[in-house]
Amino acid sequence: MVVQPGFIEVYTGNGKGKTTAAFGLALRAAGWGMRTYVAQFLKKWETGEILSIAKHLSDFIRVEQFGLPEFHLPGSGIRPEERAEALKGLNASRAAMISGSFQMIILDEINVLLHFKILKEEPVLRLLEQKPKNVELVLTGRNAPKSILKKADLITEMKEIRHYFSQGCPARTGFER
Repeated sequence: MVVQPGFIEVYTGNGKGKTTAAFGLALRAAGWGMRTYVAQFLKKWETGEILSIAKHLSDFIRVEQFGLPEFHLPGSGIRPEERAEALKGLNASRAAMISGSFQMIILDEINVLLHFKILKEEPVLRLLEQKPKNVELVLTGRNAPKSILKKADLITEMKEIRHYFSQGCPARTGFER
């Protein structure tokens, strides 16, 4: 495998597709024999991505979830166990990133953790500084802070034009979860 430079990618915005884009990168990397570590923050439930990876791609993609069974509700206050899960996930991501075992690290919903102040920006910025030159680092989630955007080599903003969720359609198995 050829060693290539790794960049910092950010997928943010209020539109659908940030996590999907990140998993698409992991799928593409797996096709070339590369390994990806995914830390999913704020999530602790089964999704189609996790089921598919477990059945077909576990040699190439490792997913760990760091969250609670229920999603964080804005304005509800930060529970100590939410903060503990976030820190656990950040530490696991750092260990995976510097292990030399993965060519890509995905921090799914990390921007949301920062926006809600479940995690402080400084530890995440330190992680970005510690990134080995050949590791691709992908950060997803709405409301990416300016400090993260300044460090990014690629920024994609997903913009919602129309979404059936606003018409009352819940997340559908196989499409949104």
